[in-house]
Amino acid sequence: MEADKKPRSQPRSPWSDLPLDIGGVVFSRLPRYADRAAFALVCPQWRDAARRQVLTLPLPLPVLALPDGTFYSIFYPKLYSFPGCGFAGYESVCDSWLVFPRDDGCFLVNPFSRASFMLPALSSVRLLPPNAVAKWSLEDGSQVADPYITWMHINTSEKLHISKLLLCSPNLVAALVGIGHTSQILMCQPGASSWSVRAYDQCKGFEDMAFYQGKLYTIANDENLLVVNISQDHSTGDPQVSRIGQIIKGEPWYPAVFEDDTMCCKKLYLVESHGVLLMARRTIMCRVPGPGAVPIEVAGLTGFEVYKADFEHSRWVKVSTVGDDQLLFLGRRCSRAMSVSQYGLPGDYILFLDDDEENRMDYCYDRENTSFGAYKLGSDGVLFPHPYISWKLCDEMRLAAWLFPRDP
Repeated sequence: MEADKKPRSQPRSPWSDLPLDIGGVVFSRLPRYADRAAFALVCPQWRDAARRQVLTLPLPLPVLALPDGTFYSIFYPKLYSFPGCGFAGYESVCDSWLVFPRDDGCFLVNPFSRASFMLPALSSVRLLPPNAVAKWSLEDGSQVADPYITWMHINTSEKLHISKLLLCSPNLVAALVGIGHTSQILMCQPGASSWSVRAYDQCKGFEDMAFYQGKLYTIANDENLLVVNISQDHSTGDPQVSRIGQIIKGEPWYPAVFEDDTMCCKKLYLVESHGVLLMARRTIMCRVPGPGAVPIEVAGLTGFEVYKADFEHSRWVKVSTVGDDQLLFLGRRCSRAMSVSQYGLPGDYILFLDDDEENRMDYCYDRENTSFGAYKLGSDGVLFPHPYISWKLCDEMRLAAWLFPRDP
């Protein structure tokens, strides 16, 4: 009878018989996040082998994310697009998280693990002091910020956006929020209903921000390194800026047109490497077509100088190398230093993106496409190491970014 028939058992996968120690060895030889994730999906035994190895392995290599939802592993000749990660339209990036500002809050999602959480909307900001108002004065019949631009002068702009987001700790999130060249520091904790801001602090041309050895640091285009002191609101326990102090006074230079109608523009980055806080200064050579014209980048003529923060003497000290085993991945939204010798990759390079900030273009391009560039410290030229990865230089694609995934 049919009822007496026993259901067939599913054949056992031979892959699950692979000893855990051998499986761990195989997993440890996979530098790409995509390969590690695929390994862990084969069967529970392989997933267990992967978990046992995660704590002893270096972090997987980063992923290049493009705003159209494409993800690439960049160090291999075969172009790899991560399947099933259709997260197009993000507006910022933080480590392994894509950021989607919405009317009801900032939605963060990890495209690899599919984890997500919410941060407050930019329209929900707690002012310090609570009764702060924008102050204006009249100059030549025009209304100008008095005595300088503060959060109260920019907070209602339709162009307001997050230019940098840091998940500093489980209880602290910091963001640079602003318009164009002007931004301010906002803070909150995950799950909070609002950000906090010092409403009367002067907005600055912040270039970058980093959380280093338990403290928050920022740098503006004057190359001064600032430390942000943080306190807690007595009633809610939410983090808030209590004071911003200067730690290092920079010796900046500013763009100027030379006799041959060229000029140098710059971008600044903060990144930690081997326990040291570094400032990377990128210089971009441009030509100026005429008086008052927007400078045009001269393709390939870019360079970097790297400085370490000497906190004892309050100065920047130029370095000639970042380490034979180090790569610096630099981007407006996310930067990191990584050891790569175990992957057989050359070190002492900087990998960077043409990821310009919204409404913050100091120059324009005369080329249609771009890619990530590689610069060897001390050299005089830029390499574009992956001929198969490129994207158009347009507003829709300016948010190209590095993603730093975690192992499964």
